[in-house]
Amino acid sequence: MRRVVVTGIGVICAAGRTTEEFLQSLREGRSGIARLRAQDEWGLRFSTGGEVDGYCAADYFAPKDGDMMDRFAQFAVIAAREAVKQSGIEWTQDLLENTAIVTGSCIGGQATEDQGFWDVYKNGKPRVHPMTIPKTMANAGASAVSLEFGITGPAFTVATACASSAHAIGQAYTMVRSGMADFAVTGGSEAPFSFGLLKAWEAMRVVSPTICRPFSKDRNGMILGEGSAMFTIETLEHAQARGAKPIAEIVGFGMSADAHHITQPSAEGAAKAVRMALRDAGIGPEQVGYINSHGTGTTVNDSTETRALKLVFGEHAGKITMSSTKAMHGHTLGAAGAIESTAAILALTNNFIPPTINYSEPDPECDLDCTPNVARAAAFEYAISNSFAFGGLNAVLAFRKI
Repeated sequence: MRRVVVTGIGVICAAGRTTEEFLQSLREGRSGIARLRAQDEWGLRFSTGGEVDGYCAADYFAPKDGDMMDRFAQFAVIAAREAVKQSGIEWTQDLLENTAIVTGSCIGGQATEDQGFWDVYKNGKPRVHPMTIPKTMANAGASAVSLEFGITGPAFTVATACASSAHAIGQAYTMVRSGMADFAVTGGSEAPFSFGLLKAWEAMRVVSPTICRPFSKDRNGMILGEGSAMFTIETLEHAQARGAKPIAEIVGFGMSADAHHITQPSAEGAAKAVRMALRDAGIGPEQVGYINSHGTGTTVNDSTETRALKLVFGEHAGKITMSSTKAMHGHTLGAAGAIESTAAILALTNNFIPPTINYSEPDPECDLDCTPNVARAAAFEYAISNSFAFGGLNAVLAFRKI
């Protein structure tokens, strides 16, 4: 079986516009969550979110190019640029034809769609932006990355709610491992801050009106976020042949479906995905040094995830070190798996555990070590990242230090 390594990482989110900025936020427990730009205009029940502060498309794209892409697709290209640059890849025609692009997004160009509806229904305009359909489609990020680099290999987008980019990375990993692709650009992107979508989240009553406190007894909901993370991945042999330095190795991928409830998670379903990732990696539970948890900050999710980890790790669960980084960058929906896998890899390669910030009160139903409030030095060989989505769809990725 071919070994698959990560050779480039790119990030843009509320907690950092580059991988280095994101790493510093993780080390310092620094949150990028702030008051929403349009809160005074929108009057939502919740007032904060993980927006990319001061983002301007003109800083990254020519006006014509930026106008052709929704914000979520712009994020995908920005993160892919950083990942490809770090990888040091030199494109050849053969490589372009044998590179895959696999991205995840659960809502696509929501802001573009929302603006079109607003123009038609509220403002009475007879027509919308002529690029509304291509800007709205969920695969716009993958297509934009293809155009950016001239990649002509397989390219597609996975839409599995909050597990979208974890599934995407897992699919890219299996493609490279099997020989279906020599190289891949993979990850996810999301930009959910449009009025209509936020009103839909408001109606669900799962967004915190105050602050995100994963695993804390007084937690009262998640905080939404936007952004993208992208990886370049290839076989270890391919990386070594071109003199590239691998960052980390992807060693396992597990998937499951709860078949339980459309929004309520199942501990058994989540546990199955974790077990499958460990089995794929060929490692035992006691070898896992860090878990980047799904940890949304909702009452049901955090206690259910705790039960799932106890099912998998048994007596070893009390020795697990984990954390949720969502309190720093927000729940980025379809991009969550990629951004949080990045956090897991950065923790693995920089020998520390990112904190679960805003933690204030122990919960007997969430009694595992969630690294409250302050980062911790730690050296370990394996880390996993959990993604558990609405619809009962679960994806878990396992990484190893090189």
